[in-house]
Amino acid sequence: MEKGIYRKKSSEQIYVTGHINPDTDSIASAVGYAWLLNERDGEPTMPTRAGAINMQTSFVLRTLGIEPPLLMTDASPRFESVMRRLDVVTPEKSLNEAWTILSRTGGIAPVVNDDGTPYGMVTGSSMFDFLRKIIGPHPKFRDMTISEMLDIQCREAATRNIPKFQPQTRIKDVINRLLRQEFNEYWVVDENNRYLGITRQRDIVNPPRIKVILVDHNEPQQSIASLEEADLLEILDHHRLGNQSTHNPIKFTVDIVGSTSTLVSEQISEAGLSAPPDIAGLLLAGLLSDTLILTSPTTTLRDKAIADVLARWAFVPGSPLENETIQTWGEQIVRAGAGLLTQEPELIVRTDMKVYENGGYNFAIAQVETTDLYQIGDYVGPLRQALVGLIKEKGLDFAGLMVTDVVEGSSRLIFEDAPPALDELPYEPLPDGTELAVGVVSRKKQLLPIILSLLEV
Repeated sequence: MEKGIYRKKSSEQIYVTGHINPDTDSIASAVGYAWLLNERDGEPTMPTRAGAINMQTSFVLRTLGIEPPLLMTDASPRFESVMRRLDVVTPEKSLNEAWTILSRTGGIAPVVNDDGTPYGMVTGSSMFDFLRKIIGPHPKFRDMTISEMLDIQCREAATRNIPKFQPQTRIKDVINRLLRQEFNEYWVVDENNRYLGITRQRDIVNPPRIKVILVDHNEPQQSIASLEEADLLEILDHHRLGNQSTHNPIKFTVDIVGSTSTLVSEQISEAGLSAPPDIAGLLLAGLLSDTLILTSPTTTLRDKAIADVLARWAFVPGSPLENETIQTWGEQIVRAGAGLLTQEPELIVRTDMKVYENGGYNFAIAQVETTDLYQIGDYVGPLRQALVGLIKEKGLDFAGLMVTDVVEGSSRLIFEDAPPALDELPYEPLPDGTELAVGVVSRKKQLLPIILSLLEV
């Protein structure tokens, strides 16, 4: 085992995920199964989603007061999986303080400015290079004691211009470039260039594989990308077989019922457990949406039986659904449809908008959802004007809008006053000046890391 605290993280967390372009059953079964594995087996399990949530599911989650699951579009290891948040010193602190940290961390003392941004790193190598540099050409330093040398400020011995990466950046996207560089350590920073942690090259070369359980699908083309880079533990589904090969034997359950929520709920009942009212309501929503309120030809007697059980758990006093029935709850779910771009452009670019600062730029990215990317049509012009107004109002360098199709799982991007660096965005330019980002639905985890990387160059 490595000396110090800097050693590779274990990857015990299990992620339960449904298919891309998730429907209500996909989200419900992921949330419900993660709850069951935590409650019944004591497994550290987290529900995730493989794409944007549609309006029906958004309505259900909002009604029940449940936060949307974490977005995870692929299983490829990211910098966050090999990151350690080591103790830091500021540039004006003495090398003695850096040496104390360095001795505890296995050879790294991050030097961070007062505003949280990285300054440099003090390592054993940088300390040696610094001492060699000052002692060689300066005879007066040869009589300095070690104690006197350690009183020198950290900034003097810190290695600068070390590459920085976002925690959600995929390792495989940059590994070849990193292996050609001379650095052994790298910064991990947030969207505002503030210190989050440190990672080492040797951990990047062999990152931990995440553990994944698939629900409501078993075909590779419907699953998260880079699934071959993960440890697939289990599949729970009610669709036809089309599963991929696995490295090891896994638990595989495919059954003839109307929804995967049915299978999850049956396991909860068989374990002698009772799902909380909100999760029971979500599982019932998944069941009713997939079976069209128990009227679809795919509906089985098992679906009807477990629907009654879920209703007993969900429609209790104090629950968000306490006055509902299976029929009334089902009708609300079926009626809930996706919204359209019916708001004013000025409101669209401000409602879900975040401001960032990086690479010398102050910019904003807004996001709005629709059911058809091409419905915006002539709306592009007014949206651009709204972005111009946003730039002036906030004193920004540039601004962008991400119009996300919740059905197809892609986005159209509209930028105003974008710097030349963003010409390298890997998306298809369209005749109206927008860009089509296929498969991109998350601003934070998909679009922003690429923008920040381009601005850093």
